[in-house]
Amino acid sequence: MPNAERFALHRPELLPALQRGERKIISLMSSDRRSIPAGRTLVEGDADHPFVYRLVQGWTGRVRTLPDGPNQYILVFLPGGLFAVKSMFVNRHPDAIVTLSDTVVEQIDHRKLRDICDQDPDVSMRCAWQIVEEERRLHGWIVSLGRGSAEERLAMLIAQLHGRLVVSGTIARDAREFFLPMTQSQLGDYLGLSAVHINRVLKAIRDNGIATFRNQRMVVHDLDALGRVADPLRDFYERTNPAFGGDASNSREA
Repeated sequence: MPNAERFALHRPELLPALQRGERKIISLMSSDRRSIPAGRTLVEGDADHPFVYRLVQGWTGRVRTLPDGPNQYILVFLPGGLFAVKSMFVNRHPDAIVTLSDTVVEQIDHRKLRDICDQDPDVSMRCAWQIVEEERRLHGWIVSLGRGSAEERLAMLIAQLHGRLVVSGTIARDAREFFLPMTQSQLGDYLGLSAVHINRVLKAIRDNGIATFRNQRMVVHDLDALGRVADPLRDFYERTNPAFGGDASNSREA
């Protein structure tokens, strides 16, 4: 069932519609489920695409490949979230979406979902919120890439992934270890760091007793310390949410 915490910074009066929209979308998509192995391209970049997806299991990522070969990961999608919502609005996806792990998705044709949005304000609200939430995360990464040190960027990524997995119910609130199906090279492509640099930063956070990444497992040894390193780059929601290593006492509601 959808919970309030997963709708970051929502206006309280919108929560019932968001929760109803979540339940309705789950019902709409549940009859069309697919299993996709890791390493597949689900949405081709620079191409039209017919579906909007809900991620049931596994991880996917939005990525752009530059003409000379390098990749830039833009967003990572985790279980419980919608992705490729822009299929309803644009006739070409600028970027590809790939499976980072073995994945289970539910899907709906974008034309059907758009028609339902026209008729059902709850579904429309939930789809609109997904776009707003992706924008929030992208704003954070623009700040991170433009102003953050390598260690701050990595700490922010780890804290954000941990918090999102907690909020979605994928891991327990007290869990300090999670599956992270990205290679060091892919992490570097996300964080804008070379292979040498990402290796050095991973070693630094391990040596400082903050977190260890090995064999696609991220172990957070000190969530508070992780939050302190990430804090300069984070927005209010993640800075005050304990699931992200934030300090709830800093909340204006506290």
